[in-house]
Amino acid sequence: MNRQSARETALDLLLSISKNKSYSQIALNEMLSSASLNGRDKALVTTLVYGVLQHSRTLDYILAFYVSGKKPDLWVDLLLRLSLYQKIYLDRIPDHAIVNEAARIAGKRGHHGIVGFVNAVLRRFLREGVPDLNRIQPESKRLSIQYSHPEWLLSLWAGQWDSDTAVKIAESDNQAPPSFVRVNRLHTDRHELEAILEQDGMQTEPGRLSPDCLEIKGGHIAGTRAFATGLMTIQDESSMLVADAVAPEKGMTVLDACAGPGGKTTHLGERMQNSGQIIALDLHEHKTKLIDQSAKRLGVTNIRTKAMDAREAGSFFSPASFDRLLLDVPCSGLGVIRRKPEIRWDKSPEDLGHLAEIQNALLERTSTLVRSGGWLVYSTCTVNRDENDRRLTGFLSRHPEFEWEPDFFRRLPEALKQCRVTPDSSMIQLFPFQFNTDGFFIGCLRRK
Repeated sequence: MNRQSARETALDLLLSISKNKSYSQIALNEMLSSASLNGRDKALVTTLVYGVLQHSRTLDYILAFYVSGKKPDLWVDLLLRLSLYQKIYLDRIPDHAIVNEAARIAGKRGHHGIVGFVNAVLRRFLREGVPDLNRIQPESKRLSIQYSHPEWLLSLWAGQWDSDTAVKIAESDNQAPPSFVRVNRLHTDRHELEAILEQDGMQTEPGRLSPDCLEIKGGHIAGTRAFATGLMTIQDESSMLVADAVAPEKGMTVLDACAGPGGKTTHLGERMQNSGQIIALDLHEHKTKLIDQSAKRLGVTNIRTKAMDAREAGSFFSPASFDRLLLDVPCSGLGVIRRKPEIRWDKSPEDLGHLAEIQNALLERTSTLVRSGGWLVYSTCTVNRDENDRRLTGFLSRHPEFEWEPDFFRRLPEALKQCRVTPDSSMIQLFPFQFNTDGFFIGCLRRK
């Protein structure tokens, strides 16, 4: 049996994602864990899959010039997109290799006519090149095609900030996502983990924002012995900052109201050194099981999970019973488009409005659980003011018993002061182009 090439594996993944509406991140992780490819080929598969998904609208526009009105089968369309992506965005693959490999795959999967069609389209593209995108009108359509984002999303960001910021976010969304891990302070420190990973052939760099962060410069992290033995967690550096914002102390009682799959929950447990108690809620039982599994792997013992709707938490827990409340609310995920490129096409303006209603309800119904002097930390992995600072300022205007937590910025790196939403608030909005992290929002309130 012939082993599949990297490009064939990438094509299969793109087909699965397109047909089954699979999440690209999950599909890729499953492939990286099981495929009989070497490290270099796995890296190429990741580049190809993310690249085609990230630039899908651009590639679709360009391909339309060369298929002469024909509508090829999905697998043929994706094969052509793969080939165009390699020529336009990668610089180490010779033209003849692109055409020959595409023709070979077409020959394995289709009849002689498909091989001829693929050959003809690619050879014509190589002769004539990319059409001039600057001629596209109106401007909103040109930007949408050039940066492969929906027009409504670019318009949303331009309206909430400005056009330059919208373009910078879109450009960042089309970059390869970095890999970060969080050091488990219960078992090791950053310096020791660096040495362990170096023995496994991985290059690392200290994170720029979190003292618990290492950036991984290559390799399959989940397959390392350091991961298996609980020395680290795979997590974006931006979400590691939540632990600094919550700043839980030994012996405290903490409620993580929307906890699944548990990355932030276990970080809080590590910071509390297994003292006190963290109640971790999630609507879905399979996510509370993931929290339990992560806690066991990491050796975190002060977490108690419960599958329930956090909007009903007030009927289960006594008022003013928690020192800290973390609300990492369900959100549109517009800050993690680099990791989940399909999000940009799956979301709609209506989805954002529905999510804002859920976020408001969570704020209203859980805030009574914060004790006097306790903190409410609100976070999302999105870039949308209607889900972020406007949710929190609206809540504050209705609840005079809360105020901005005054020491918020003393707990965060000095560099994050540039991310402050307003001069008098305790909120930060990270854009993906600032520190090469996900787009992320954190705000902190104190009950008077």
